[in-house]
Amino acid sequence: MSMKSDALAFFDACETGKGWEVCQQWCQPDAVFTAQADALADVTTVEGYTEWMAHLLQPLPNMNYEMLACGVDEDAGTFVGAAVFKATHSGEGGPVSPTGKTIASDYCYVFRFEDGKIAHMTKIWNDGYAMREAGWA
Repeated sequence: MSMKSDALAFFDACETGKGWEVCQQWCQPDAVFTAQADALADVTTVEGYTEWMAHLLQPLPNMNYEMLACGVDEDAGTFVGAAVFKATHSGEGGPVSPTGKTIASDYCYVFRFEDGKIAHMTKIWNDGYAMREAGWA
């Protein structure tokens, strides 16, 4: 498989809440996660992030995404994908009772590959804006 097809397969599995059980096939076992977002301050591994996303299925059962663009820099071993996360807070399990509010949150992922697998993932995201849209802040 190519870096782009692996990155897109991981992107889809992660964004649809498949969790680490599915996502790990495209990642180094110790893959690092970073984000400058308060909601993710305690998440430091890709495994932790994929599980965080899987837990969002409870309060956001219709979560999905719209891929806007993606690109690969083969020389740098890097994939960048820009998307819009979409969901409605209709399920229990969020920080407040279901609000019925809809989220449409722009974000980007940057994946750095080593030996054909994701070794580092960065999420670029305005979590405060998304939390206000959901009625969580």
